[in-house]
Amino acid sequence: MAENHDYFMAFALDAARAAGDRGEVPVGAALVINGHVVESDHNRTIEFGDPSAHAEALVLSRAARAGLDLGAATLYVTLEPCIMCAGAIVLSRIGTLVYGADDPKAGAVRSLYTAVTDSRLNHRCKVVHGVRAEEASELLKRFFKDLRRAAADRR
Repeated sequence: MAENHDYFMAFALDAARAAGDRGEVPVGAALVINGHVVESDHNRTIEFGDPSAHAEALVLSRAARAGLDLGAATLYVTLEPCIMCAGAIVLSRIGTLVYGADDPKAGAVRSLYTAVTDSRLNHRCKVVHGVRAEEASELLKRFFKDLRRAAADRR
């Protein structure tokens, strides 16, 4: 099964690269049902002028509007979801969450909070972490390094 996780995480990584190319924080998500990617997107907070336009939130929203069975879905995300997205994952009743890099500053799956597995909530999902984490982490590090360099050049 791990090889499938690597395979499907590639779609999320491709979306993350597209985000970085557009000046967005390079986080991507892909939703898989029955072995098929049914939705994929990247962060669009700048493009949409909307702080809630995170990759996973966009994917979940479109899938829900399409009436897809999210309980049978696996959501792949390059970065550990934040508290907003973890809440959306719980509320959408996703079956499995697979993510790449941990987010020690804002992660709500295992770093700061354990929202998607909290027994006090009415839904919990299976979690697999660390899938292609180095690639996901490197995309983020490079993006922020380039951002800092560009800011320094403007000074």
